[in-house]
Amino acid sequence: MKNLHFIGFLLLGLAFLLYYISPQFSWVKLVEPISLMGILAGIGIGLIIGGIVGYVSKGTALKEEQKRKELKQLRKDKEELEKQTAKLTQEKQLQESESLKNENPQSFY
Repeated sequence: MKNLHFIGFLLLGLAFLLYYISPQFSWVKLVEPISLMGILAGIGIGLIIGGIVGYVSKGTALKEEQKRKELKQLRKDKEELEKQTAKLTQEKQLQESESLKNENPQSFY
């Protein structure tokens, strides 16, 4: 947005500079209705274009933020699943080792 403001002020300054160096320049003509209509039309067009650009950039920023949130949630879910998988694997190995001990009892009689 700062860049848009800078460009807007730069163009406004350029318009006043060009109007000032024109041979018919006078401060009285600057406030005549035709000049004021041109200034207001330029401001209106600038506001419309600025609004469209702002709307598009905000929509893009919101979509990117939503994607970041989803990615963060997916990573969190992945870590949870990895922990559960590791826990289940460990429990399964313990059960297998216990079942092997029960199947092959060693008798010392």
